[in-house]
Amino acid sequence: MEESIHSFKVEGISGEEIDFAAFEGKKILIVNVASACGYTPQYQQLQELYSAFQDKLVVIGFPSNDFGGQEPGTNEEIQAFCTSRFGVHFPMTTKVSIKGKPHPIYVWLTQKSQNKVADAEVRWNFHKFLIDEKGRWVNHFPSSVSPLDEQILDWVQS
Repeated sequence: MEESIHSFKVEGISGEEIDFAAFEGKKILIVNVASACGYTPQYQQLQELYSAFQDKLVVIGFPSNDFGGQEPGTNEEIQAFCTSRFGVHFPMTTKVSIKGKPHPIYVWLTQKSQNKVADAEVRWNFHKFLIDEKGRWVNHFPSSVSPLDEQILDWVQS
C-alpha cells in the first residue's frame, strides 16, 4: 500500500469524486462525523479551521453511522443539516463504514502496515487524523480534542 494518502479517491456527498491527489501540497484533517452526537457542535469548529486556513489545509468529513447510530440520515439529509446548521462548506464524503468492513481510506488511516507510521483505533465520532502536505500520516486525536485545540492549530500553522 502507498505511504501517501494521495492515491485515494472517494465519493463526495453530492456524488462528485474527491481525489486526494488534488490536495498534494496541503495539510489534510480527516474526521468521521455524525449529526446526532454530543460532539456534533465540532462541525462549527471544523468549518472555522477550514475557513481560516483553506490556503494550506483541507478538512474532509466522513459521515458514519457506526458509533451509536448517530448518523442515520441519507447523504442528502446529512448535507442539508451540515449546511443549514453549521454553514459547512468543506468537502464531505458519502456515508462510510469505519467498523466491520471499513472504507479503504480508514484501513489506511488505522493500520500501520498501510500508512507506515502507526496503528490507530477510531472509538467514536469526530476522531481526527492529520496528514501532511506529502500525504503522510502524522497524528490522530480522539473525539474529545477540539478541532481548534492548540496542538492542531500549531500543526496547521507549522
